[in-house]
Amino acid sequence: MKHLYIHIPFCHRRCSYCDFNSYANMDDRIEPYVAALCAELAMLASITPTPPVSAEAAALRPTIFLGGGTPTMLTLDQIERVLVAASQIVPLAGAEISCEANPGTLLDPDYLRGLRQLGVNRLSLGVQSLHNPTLRILGRIHSAEEAHQSYLQAREAGFESISLDFIFGLPGQTLEDWETTLNEISTWQPDHLSLYSLILEEQTPLYAQVTAGRIRLPDDDRSATMYEMAIEHLAANGYVQYEISNFARSHTAGPLPSHACQHNLAYWLNSDYLAAGAGAYGHLTLPPDPHRYANRLTIEGYMAALDAGQRPLAEIIPLSPADICAETMMMGLRLNIGVGAAHFAARCGHPLDAIYSSEIADLLAQGLLQRDTERVWLTPRGRMIGNQVFQRFL
Repeated sequence: MKHLYIHIPFCHRRCSYCDFNSYANMDDRIEPYVAALCAELAMLASITPTPPVSAEAAALRPTIFLGGGTPTMLTLDQIERVLVAASQIVPLAGAEISCEANPGTLLDPDYLRGLRQLGVNRLSLGVQSLHNPTLRILGRIHSAEEAHQSYLQAREAGFESISLDFIFGLPGQTLEDWETTLNEISTWQPDHLSLYSLILEEQTPLYAQVTAGRIRLPDDDRSATMYEMAIEHLAANGYVQYEISNFARSHTAGPLPSHACQHNLAYWLNSDYLAAGAGAYGHLTLPPDPHRYANRLTIEGYMAALDAGQRPLAEIIPLSPADICAETMMMGLRLNIGVGAAHFAARCGHPLDAIYSSEIADLLAQGLLQRDTERVWLTPRGRMIGNQVFQRFL
């Protein structure tokens, strides 16, 4: 297998906007969870690897992505054990090995150096905001100053690929606030940026506060202006937008920037990948039973299955040929380069126009898509309403 996602569901504190599968105040479960995770990875190592579906997918590096939650709540010894187990699925040599991190957990230079020495070569810092009052509203455990400190220490530890996550459309955020953030980000010179518009998820504390009228958010028009500001500002500062929400520096020529996240590109190219951990989703389309699988959501349920010597599966979702075609379009159109006709044919077994000629024609007429002989991609207007475009392929 060429791609592997590993979910670490522990957090020091759940953020007010978060609906990910994460748990606070469960530090005593980390060690048994790591043991269970290593057991699951050993089981996954027996699954027949699936070949890349196209030349574009084959060009990606192998990847391992430690996501969460907060993976950096694990000790270096625990991360090492997880990576040793993962190496039976994705060899570590030459792989992009990414680790998500809360900046508040990365204030120890020795930990950062140890993480780099274990082979982690890409760090994704969840900064989210550089406004300390807003960070408190969001429930983050770090300050803006600590985020910058952790970034600088990661550089000193030898990380040559660092990504920063930010959210816009935050409570009380003005256009001037966002411009100040963009200016500050540019002085740090990270290799990669992921910028997301805040999505209010039900069952989160922030949702309750907004619906009760205690907190106000910018309206959709202001959030859209923030997105356009980011695109313009980052382009002027040497970043290439390669996906709806993602920007990267590039040191080489080519259709994708050299610091693009290889693991996420595997998702956007609708490649197969394995996933381990509580609530993790994997994607396998090798005949005769293409499917997506979901692991048990809770930590206790996940560990109980593995203690019984069973894979911790909660659900297996069959994928029809039509599902694979739709997902190839929906995921691929997130990329600025769009969906290649050769990639689609290799992935789906049919020419692009044999499946979606009328949908593409309608979207071209509406100015939401562009195409040439090799690819079809979203226009800038299409990116602003991407979800409406994606629905056309379902």
